[in-house]
Amino acid sequence: MRVNDSKTTQPLPSDARVVREVERVIGAHRQREGGGFIVRRPVPTAGLVQVDPFLLIDEMGPVDYTPGQAVGAPDHPHRGFETVTYMLEGEMEHEDSAGHRGALRTGDVQWMTAGAGIVHSEMPSRRIMEQGGRVHGFQIWINLPARLKMTQPKYQTLLASDIPDVELPDKAGRMRVIAGAFGASKGPAETFTPMNLWDVRLNAGGGTAFSVPAGHNATVFVCASTSLPHKA
Repeated sequence: MRVNDSKTTQPLPSDARVVREVERVIGAHRQREGGGFIVRRPVPTAGLVQVDPFLLIDEMGPVDYTPGQAVGAPDHPHRGFETVTYMLEGEMEHEDSAGHRGALRTGDVQWMTAGAGIVHSEMPSRRIMEQGGRVHGFQIWINLPARLKMTQPKYQTLLASDIPDVELPDKAGRMRVIAGAFGASKGPAETFTPMNLWDVRLNAGGGTAFSVPAGHNATVFVCASTSLPHKA
């Protein structure tokens, strides 16, 4: 996979691209969070505090819980940034100090703007807790611009059916566009900072190229494949 960028110090033809090389490969460390679940965390880690505007990237699972074994994150505070929770498999329920409640299922995304501050919990669904099941997902923390640190807290619930699922060129794989855009497909998330957030699933042996705006960081998190239903 290659990431293309038009930024350069010399004039180039209008159709030219500069291929970015991989600058660093960071291994994720394992860490216990919340009520005792394990995450794989590449950011922050030793030597890499953040990748602006991303403050934290956690992969939760994949883990297969037996009945009564599942754990989550009981009440805890956030302030001054956003948390993005993306469920690849399983179900999660959330509740906060402002009276909001909701559920995330396979393929759904919750984009929470903590802003001025909020206390919330994120727990496996009652079904998962009582019957067991597989849980796999991501949580990403995104910094807010200084002028918006104290903005009013809010949620964006992005259902799996609302997230564009597109085929990559040359049938190299598929992509879910959560935020930003890919070609003519635009993600449903509203962001304070311009960004692309994509779930890319390459076929075995496949490869492709992505264009990234000049001045933007480009980060790829490689994880085990999970089969999500996609639109025909």
